[in-house]
Amino acid sequence: MTDHPLRDVADALIAATNAGDADAVVALFTPDAVIDDPSTGHRFDGHAGIRSYVERYFVGYHTVTRFLSIDILHDGRARVRVDFTGDFGHEIGLLDLTVDADRRITRIDADLE
Repeated sequence: MTDHPLRDVADALIAATNAGDADAVVALFTPDAVIDDPSTGHRFDGHAGIRSYVERYFVGYHTVTRFLSIDILHDGRARVRVDFTGDFGHEIGLLDLTVDADRRITRIDADLE
């Protein structure tokens, strides 16, 4: 455990995607959660969309994510900066995470630096 619950959520998300465990990733999200990722040209809705996102862009590209930093924007929202490597090369990403009172992710707005 870290000193902030949003860091714990970010760490759990990174660990699950690095493990290629779509079930563990989906369990971190509310059923109606959204991932909006302009770098892919798509928005992913609900558990089915999130599973597709993980399988396509994390498992499919052998993506490894490394935590760089977190800025707590306000209660329930944070911007996480990460380092991505995989079959696509190397990118620095920004993940704007929003969580509910139960610390389940309701939305991620993802982008590349």
